[in-house]
Amino acid sequence: MSTTAQRPTTMMGISVPQVGAGVAGGLAGGLVFGLMMQMMGMMAMVAQLVGSTAVAVGWVAHLAISAFIGASFTVLGARFLGGLVTGLVAGAVYGMVWWVLGPLLLMPARLGMPLFTIDAMAWKSLMGHVVFGMVLGAVAAVAVRRTR
Repeated sequence: MSTTAQRPTTMMGISVPQVGAGVAGGLAGGLVFGLMMQMMGMMAMVAQLVGSTAVAVGWVAHLAISAFIGASFTVLGARFLGGLVTGLVAGAVYGMVWWVLGPLLLMPARLGMPLFTIDAMAWKSLMGHVVFGMVLGAVAAVAVRRTR
């Protein structure tokens, strides 16, 4: 009987464990950012994205989005995550990209609100997205490094 080492399944050069690292980072960042949003009373608005106003539904939607963003982070950039500092910087930038895509474009479009409205809440959202991205980047960088 012969034994063969199993290689992780890859897609576009990214392994399943690396995608898992992104999901873990996204969920960690989503938890931190979600707590910030909860304190600002924003979870009911997030729930509106899926036709509800329940805070619990907002949390589920927010964490699902966070997991997707985390997975996409490693699919797009796992090979560039050399260490913690790189992860923090890349995550912060990725958080800013999603600030533009999410609360400035996609969310208001879905909810029938004006696009690209920059007000006090938008600036708070930017800070939350940067924090989200930094947590995502830190967790993903450490986890991706362990998968190599």
